[in-house]
Amino acid sequence: MTYNNFTVETDSDGIALVTWNMPDRSMNVFTEEVMLELDRIVDQVAADGAIKGAVITSGKDTFSGGADLTMLQRMLGVFAKERLKDQDKAIKTLFDNAGYMNQLFRKLETSGKPWVSAINGTCMGGAFEMSLACHGRVAADSDKVKMALPEVKVGLFPGAGGTQRVPRLTGTQEALQMLTSGQNLTPQKAKSMGLIHEIAAPDQLVATAKGMIKAGLKPVQPWDEKGFRLPGGAVYSAAGANLWPPAIAILRRETHGNYPAAAAILKCVYEGLLVPFDTALRIEQRYFTEIMQTTEAAMMIRSLFVSLQELNKGARRPAGVPESKFKKIGVLGAGFMGAGIAYVTAKAGIPVVLLDRDMEAAEKGKAHSAGLMDGLIKKGRAKAEDKEALLALITPTADYADLGGCDMIVEAVFEDSDIKKGVTEKAEAVIKSSAIFASNTSTIPITSLAKNSSRPKNFVGIHFFSPVDKMMLVEIILGKKTGDKAVAMAIDYVRAIKKTPIVVNDTRGFYVNRCVLRYMAEAFQMVIEGVPPAMIENAARAAGMPVGPLALTDETAIDLAQKIMKQTIKDLGEKAVDKEQFALINTMVDTHGRFGRKNGKGFYDYPAKPAKKHLWPGLKELYPQQDPDKIDVEELKQRFLVTIALEAARVMEEGIVTDPREADVGSILAFGFAPYTGGALSYIDGMGAKKFGKLAKALQKKYGAQFKAPKLIAELTEAGETFYDRFDPYAKDDVQKAA
Repeated sequence: MTYNNFTVETDSDGIALVTWNMPDRSMNVFTEEVMLELDRIVDQVAADGAIKGAVITSGKDTFSGGADLTMLQRMLGVFAKERLKDQDKAIKTLFDNAGYMNQLFRKLETSGKPWVSAINGTCMGGAFEMSLACHGRVAADSDKVKMALPEVKVGLFPGAGGTQRVPRLTGTQEALQMLTSGQNLTPQKAKSMGLIHEIAAPDQLVATAKGMIKAGLKPVQPWDEKGFRLPGGAVYSAAGANLWPPAIAILRRETHGNYPAAAAILKCVYEGLLVPFDTALRIEQRYFTEIMQTTEAAMMIRSLFVSLQELNKGARRPAGVPESKFKKIGVLGAGFMGAGIAYVTAKAGIPVVLLDRDMEAAEKGKAHSAGLMDGLIKKGRAKAEDKEALLALITPTADYADLGGCDMIVEAVFEDSDIKKGVTEKAEAVIKSSAIFASNTSTIPITSLAKNSSRPKNFVGIHFFSPVDKMMLVEIILGKKTGDKAVAMAIDYVRAIKKTPIVVNDTRGFYVNRCVLRYMAEAFQMVIEGVPPAMIENAARAAGMPVGPLALTDETAIDLAQKIMKQTIKDLGEKAVDKEQFALINTMVDTHGRFGRKNGKGFYDYPAKPAKKHLWPGLKELYPQQDPDKIDVEELKQRFLVTIALEAARVMEEGIVTDPREADVGSILAFGFAPYTGGALSYIDGMGAKKFGKLAKALQKKYGAQFKAPKLIAELTEAGETFYDRFDPYAKDDVQKAA
């Protein structure tokens, strides 16, 4: 038999080697065709008397990324249409489709022939679930091998037997931690958990897998044998009594009930361990069908998988511009931000010239990279030779002449227009005419900075977030004269350093900072209203934000918030800043000397370690405090999410962001906007523009003009549209295909 995605070769020992190697794909994934072919291969192996067993491996560097989630997205699209005709029939079809992979893997493990998975690289999601269904599992001894069931990160859970096989192979507590976090496992960790059997040298991987079959590997899983006992103990046992109550409490604490898939994992494992395995798989299938119908799953799949992948592949890159290969990058400014940019550039294998006012400052910037590499070495994620190789790529200097030959300059000096003007002119005097100049600024409009350039077409904004090594988003800002080549090169650079680019038009604060400032401003307003500070922070986290707004203000610095307010008043007039909020910030900075984390005093106090930070007791003395029992926590949560979502809607209405994918992905990656919503615009789309408009109006009536919805919300309501309908990111592609 021949297959499009697999080859099957049987050796003289009667062992079939099934090699998964999808044509025209950089990584193997489960598609409808792949599953149908694997189904036929299982039948072929089972029916051929000359075959004693099968080894499945990958013909690529990685094993598999799991299921193609665009396939699930299409399935959900069909379901949404069919539900309008016959809801019960649509749900039954969804249930059957959701169970196909589950049934396929069960068929494999009960086929009567031993199967061994030979894992030679990344093995994620459905691919790891398939491996768990195999009777033997061998992983290559390599840093490239990572195994995980990460579905919870996109609003789903392992629905192809993962919630049942993992807790039957390892302790229930470890299983729950793995399933609800989506954590990556090294071969060593997976082996210690009992999830794989062997670790082999990469060149001995297949031979080791075949050796397991030759040694008499039983074609029966432990749970299908009589007398099987759960490794973590039964649910109704002393061990179970000690595990389940705290497990439920911990999940609630970590997710605040915002992630239905995480809760479903606990239900699947709990109920599944009480019944025979085949019944357990049906329970899993039932919950998976339920989760597939949730708004959270639809939005998270779209933003955190489909849109994220598209943006990472350069979806917003101007067409017709040749792709850039960078031989040398210049970074102006070796402070914390510039040093971080130099580090991620060198980590991508690109030589960097790191320039500052003197060699001492430049060397200090390079030392930042050394410190980051030392941290990785300590954690076992890098080796001494990796550090040496990275540092060899960074050339510290105080001489602008060293910038000659750079393909791109990234300016990251102090946020001062005059300073930026000076370094721009000095750099442009020595770099080649084709080089791109990118200014890393968070507040100054790019169009105004481009006036300092003799080649405004090659001038672009590139806004990194701090700390650069950890933050995955970069805003690329277009000035009025920025050309396609500059945009394309900026996107190519961001992709080269393995970060996600979004493209925004020029405005004060660009996109991300406009939203973040709204988040902080609402917290300032709550402080003034007398909402207890602890309630403010806890409500924000309960809404799904990773960091409370007061803690975030401390991190970015309260005196910086004061500077931004003063500059805004200077540029736009006193009405542009709320007087009471300005007074609060002035009181914090000028009266109490509380600048934020940087001086150990902000909305929080920062005592010496090991003591933990805590809210400043004096904060509640600034304003009369409300009775906590009379405060609606749900309303506090809504205020945070709605004020950010409204700003995102305004940004779309103004044409600052033109692609809803960028607004959603940007809001999650930059400041952690409630990931379960799918992002700031998907939060609106998820509830519908009409319902959102009513909520905003109610909040406006009670709390003020910051909740006044832009006209765009009313337009979407009247048209019955979503942001993804109105600003369809695929419309251009459809037009081109039609042409």
